[in-house]
Amino acid sequence: MLDADLAALYGVTTKRLNEQVMRNLGRFPSDFMFQLTNQEVAILRSQFATSRSDALRLAWGGRRYTPHAFTEHGALMAAMVLNSPRATEVSVYVVRAFVELRDTLVSHKELAKRLDELESRLERKFTTHDQAIASILDAIRQLMVPPEPTKKRRIGFVQDD
Repeated sequence: MLDADLAALYGVTTKRLNEQVMRNLGRFPSDFMFQLTNQEVAILRSQFATSRSDALRLAWGGRRYTPHAFTEHGALMAAMVLNSPRATEVSVYVVRAFVELRDTLVSHKELAKRLDELESRLERKFTTHDQAIASILDAIRQLMVPPEPTKKRRIGFVQDD
């Protein structure tokens, strides 16, 4: 989650959230929080499909620094450093949201695994069916080939000289 979104959830300003994070920087290792690059901000801005986004403006009157992005653990740590009733309440909500997200990802992985198994089974069946159909077609082609002409025997009694 971006710092502005997290601050909105916790009911504080983005500036206040970032102040608390900077004062407790030891609690936020790189796997809890990281700062976006200018290129990532540009890509993110293009995702909003607008020419201007107040949350991501890095010009006069907007943000002076690129936003921070928080992982699940970073969002929980932010609630701890803010230490307000609203932050505590929302941290429970955030935990539940991330748990639900993780469960969704696991179910999608399980579904993908089952689809792969089904696909491999179908491929095996198709392979055996293809072989059976190919052998039937070969037999039909052999039946379609006219027999070689044989020497006709004359009808009646033939006397050898």
